[in-house]
Amino acid sequence: MMETIKLWENVPGMCEEEPVLEFYPAIKKTSDATVVIFPGGGYHFRAPHEGQGYAEYFNTLGMNVFVCEYRVAPHRHPLPLLDARRAVQFVRYNAEKFGINPEKVGVMGSSAGGHLAATVSTCFDDFSCVLEAKDEIDAVDFIPDFQILCYPVIALKSFGHVGSMKNLLGDIGEEEEIVDYLSAYNRVSEKTPKAFVWHTFDDGGVNVKNSLAYAWKLKDFGIQCEMHIYQNGPHGLGLARDNLSVGQWSDSLKIWLMHNGILGGKV
Repeated sequence: MMETIKLWENVPGMCEEEPVLEFYPAIKKTSDATVVIFPGGGYHFRAPHEGQGYAEYFNTLGMNVFVCEYRVAPHRHPLPLLDARRAVQFVRYNAEKFGINPEKVGVMGSSAGGHLAATVSTCFDDFSCVLEAKDEIDAVDFIPDFQILCYPVIALKSFGHVGSMKNLLGDIGEEEEIVDYLSAYNRVSEKTPKAFVWHTFDDGGVNVKNSLAYAWKLKDFGIQCEMHIYQNGPHGLGLARDNLSVGQWSDSLKIWLMHNGILGGKV
């Protein structure tokens, strides 16, 4: 049964809707890895099929997982990023309680949630000045051990997703410096974790160039990446159970998790 957990005792910044972490325990737990999931929705809402839907899939793999209900518009940057970082820190801090390995904590996101997952994996700047009250959890490492990106927003302009940019940045969304700063392919470094990425070639909502540009940068820095580009499929497919071609991505993900020693079993 899903359990809702408060991320903060003293939520930093504007809080019209308190961010929470939803814990989905596996009925038969067989893995010590976990994933913190960020649903998509253009930083305007959070799509359930990209949150709960994924969580229930991971449960079938024997994994305890989490969905982060991070803040969206009218909340602006860096509040969603602070929520996402806090989610990773909270899970690591309470790893023993949740029965997970603190060195097997990944992040996953779709569309704008993919942008958030990629930002957590690439943006390591100090935002502690925003925190009104610090605690022990704030000292825990927030960089995930791996990332899973589903048709992600990576750029915020050019071939990126302008709607996500406007919801995330508000009035400062036209300032080139902050737009470049939050286009995740510009911030890939040696500390960025390995990635599994998938997209459809004719995605009409978020251009496939986002995934291609990110993978290109990962290659430049020697970061391991597996990427699947499917020929056809609309934006926002989630598990894509009704699409014979795209629907195989979750099986490929399972194999990738096993290949990288994240999920038990042989490949």
